[in-house]
Amino acid sequence: DTDSFLIRDVQPSDAEGIVGVLNPIIEAGIYTVFDAPFSVEAERAYIANFPARGVWKVAARGADHRILGFQVLEPFATYTKAFDHVGTIGTYVDLTMRRQGIARRLFEASLSAACSKGYEKLFTFVRSDNPDALATYVANGFHVIGIAARHARVGGRYVDEVLIERPLGEGLSNPTGQPCRSASVG
Repeated sequence: DTDSFLIRDVQPSDAEGIVGVLNPIIEAGIYTVFDAPFSVEAERAYIANFPARGVWKVAARGADHRILGFQVLEPFATYTKAFDHVGTIGTYVDLTMRRQGIARRLFEASLSAACSKGYEKLFTFVRSDNPDALATYVANGFHVIGIAARHARVGGRYVDEVLIERPLGEGLSNPTGQPCRSASVG
């Protein structure tokens, strides 16, 4: 039930819940290119050092605050200002909680926050053998721009990656209610 959880910004104390969602996805070996589990300590440090322009939203169950999913959006590149308007995004939902509106609510919150932080476009890769993830991204305004053949090698086999992007500003508004438009960043 989509009313039984809330979407909020990540906190360092969420690290255990984050790895509780992420590590089973990694161990399944079919949804992500991550190939080794993360420790709670490493995740806590990653959260603590997360980029200021980043957006990291978690879906937490209201009753017990259990992390049900999360979405991470970061600057595409930090080595040049040429990509300051582009962010990368990753979406992870507990394997036992899929198809319950968690990703949709995460997208709503993350896209609005991305707009307010000056992003104009989001970009990511989705494994070609993960049609459910691709369908979720497409349902949230992303479109396919290409295929990177044999781009990842997971478990000893090559996997194509589907390149997708979503321009911001299409029907989005920032927290002040203003339309999401090009904004100066950096």
